Amino acid sequence: MEQKKSLFEILEEIVKVDGRYEVEAYNFVLLAFNFSMSKFDEHRHISGKELLEGIREYALDQYGPMARTVLEHWGINTTEDFGKIVFNLVDNGLLGKSETDSIDDFKDVFDFSSAFDNPFRTNKQ
Repeated sequence: MEQKKSLFEILEEIVKVDGRYEVEAYNFVLLAFNFSMSKFDEHRHISGKELLEGIREYALDQYGPMARTVLEHWGINTTEDFGKIVFNLVDNGLLGKSETDSIDDFKDVFDFSSAFDNPFRTNKQ
């Protein structure tokens, strides 16, 4: 009888195959996905753009002014990086997708500086 793998074991295997992102990046995206889903009254599919907005909001909530630095430490520098992580999670059965979902849904959705630095900038020079 084959023993089921833990989430951490699955994430470690993903990172061994695709070393662009840290295990923490995958865990963060899963947590941000749950955060994003909690914003809707019903369980439904969310688009790449909706997920990215949830990811942005969750990162700012969890890491404040350090959000961009933390994400970059994990190898995430663009919204497309989030898409690559999401599709690795899909390929490993941890997230689902619809037939219309595409990695292109995650390309150039927002600029990291605007998304993660601007909320904390003041008008003072």
